[in-house]
Amino acid sequence: MTLLVVHLVLTAAYAGFQWTVRAVVYPQFALVPAAAFPAYERAHQRRIPPVVGPLFAGQGITTLWLLAARPEGVPLLPVFAGGVCLAVVLGVTGLLAVPLHRRLGEGFDARVLARLLRVDTVRALAASAGTVVAAWLLLASG
Repeated sequence: MTLLVVHLVLTAAYAGFQWTVRAVVYPQFALVPAAAFPAYERAHQRRIPPVVGPLFAGQGITTLWLLAARPEGVPLLPVFAGGVCLAVVLGVTGLLAVPLHRRLGEGFDARVLARLLRVDTVRALAASAGTVVAAWLLLASG
């Protein structure tokens, strides 16, 4: 039961983080003066990993733990579904969001920011789905 609670807390914390970035942080990028934007974006790229890294690592550990040693009474389908949600978040982050941030680090581009917002919506939705699945796991176990 403790594993399921920790997993839910981690998925919910990440989803909250991701929606905050999507709704508050990224839209404010457009307000940064063009001359200052590359330095602003590079600072963003340095400051985000210490916040998001532990959330990614924690979710990865709890997801793998649930897949490897699923507690009795916990159905496989939501464990697998949660793993898919995390894989989507990580894949979209590494394959789409990180390269877009690199482009923004060279200078502000409204089209790149618009694409980042679309990509980030996918991450936020996948993270939210992962939280719903983590709650389903907890409810199904109990």
